[in-house]
Amino acid sequence: MRRCGATVTPATATDPAAGARTLAHPAREEIRLESVLHALSDPVRLCVVRELAAADGELTCSRFDLPVTKSTSTHHFRVLRESGIVQQIYRGTAKMNGLRREDLEALFPGLLDRVLEAANLQAGRLHEG
Repeated sequence: MRRCGATVTPATATDPAAGARTLAHPAREEIRLESVLHALSDPVRLCVVRELAAADGELTCSRFDLPVTKSTSTHHFRVLRESGIVQQIYRGTAKMNGLRREDLEALFPGLLDRVLEAANLQAGRLHEG
């Protein structure tokens, strides 16, 4: 089944201390519903979230074959990170992405699961995989 062009194979993790670069993430208490909903309202970002939800672990940005330029892809990942939906961490030169499922569930119980369920139903209805 095609899912927005991403390869849904978890990347191999390396020592997180190997890379000194860190990215800013909102603390759990700073995550706002309107930011989460805004981030999920974009089809490309929703596609990324669907792929991350289907993965067994973290995925690198390069695992996604998105229909946008690299700079636009970087923008979409930044929006997802700054909204509190994804956690990004450097492992060596790879930027790893994972859903902040626990934080989102604590703040907005059932929201992520319902959005993913609706997105999957819509994709099936529109034959988007």
